Amino acid sequence: MWRGTAAVAAVVAATAVPATADGRPAHAVPAARAADAGPGLRITRFLGERTLPHMMRFEGTTVGGLSGIDRDPRTGTWYMISDDRWRYDPARFYTGSVDIDPRTGAFSGVRISGVSTLRRADGTPYPAFGRPESADPESIRYDPESGRVLWGDEGDRPDEAHAGIPVSDLSVRWARRDGAYGGEVTVPPNLKQTDGHRGPRRNFGFEGVTLTRDGVAAMVEGPRYEDGDPPSTRHGALARLTLWDRSGRARAQYAYPVDRLAAAPVPADGGADSGVSEILAVGRHRFLALERSWIEGVGYKAKLYEFDTRGASDVLGHDSLARGAGYRAVSKRLVADLGRFGGTTQNLESMSWGPRLRSGECTLVVGSDDNFDSREVTQFLAFAVDGCRSVPR
Repeated sequence: MWRGTAAVAAVVAATAVPATADGRPAHAVPAARAADAGPGLRITRFLGERTLPHMMRFEGTTVGGLSGIDRDPRTGTWYMISDDRWRYDPARFYTGSVDIDPRTGAFSGVRISGVSTLRRADGTPYPAFGRPESADPESIRYDPESGRVLWGDEGDRPDEAHAGIPVSDLSVRWARRDGAYGGEVTVPPNLKQTDGHRGPRRNFGFEGVTLTRDGVAAMVEGPRYEDGDPPSTRHGALARLTLWDRSGRARAQYAYPVDRLAAAPVPADGGADSGVSEILAVGRHRFLALERSWIEGVGYKAKLYEFDTRGASDVLGHDSLARGAGYRAVSKRLVADLGRFGGTTQNLESMSWGPRLRSGECTLVVGSDDNFDSREVTQFLAFAVDGCRSVPR
């Protein structure tokens, strides 16, 4: 979330941290190598845009707030998670299809065909917003090896503007395809939620989750209190990428430099939020990061970056990234300004590999969370890309 079985499937076709000149915090030492030894990922074609109707109903639920998508490469089934915190229905994910022709790349529509309620270990749904142990689902991945889904929970906590919110820890959990609880990874102590100026900020928990060859990776959206201030027009910020092995044990953490704000709010004292809204593995060390901003009076901005952890420092043992301690942040390379594609830039929060085309290109699908707001859209953008030979699709 951002800012402040049916007989027939539903179908739609349709303190400020100083900064360098490029917006990277000045204390973050540049990585020693380029983001990729080769040409890296490159968008070759824009395949089109499709949308879902606002407040669409499916099997008694309201479809919206889609904050994560992923595809089972074996069956072609797509998974789409909603960040609805029981404003309408309990935490849930949908299944369906994203129709891309493997011969031509034609993107013809998105279909919703199933829905599953996410449940706790005791079998009950997660409580609603503002209650202890509530869930804020923000990302989903399907694991073909285990047949389970992995989902990221941003958690919640009080802050100056939300004093009565109970602490709910951010998490990365497994679920069966029917939504039943299937376990979780161990979140490092430095990412535990608190009710003070320590740990992750409110609304800056796990937004991006991906599966790697070696285990699981998750990115918090923005800086912990100890890691510096959120992005402004004067400086960028640092978010933490955490890697877990297959047993669920945290094995490394890396600093990722988030861009400074692209523009000032209008009016000057207006609101703005910026951070990493999704990540996606490209190879063992390479990832995509979707950086998304909302700026009052300006709107949404979204850029796609490729980054590489090789040459970066493991900061799992660093309590603070804002104290000038020596470390190397990951290197990143701009792939595309996504504002160039489709209609008005939306609240882009989800990203997945689609089917590989017969041309040899991969497909990449990026989607938006409409916040259940009639002024916004549930949008899907599809691209053909190369530089993705290691992606198993």
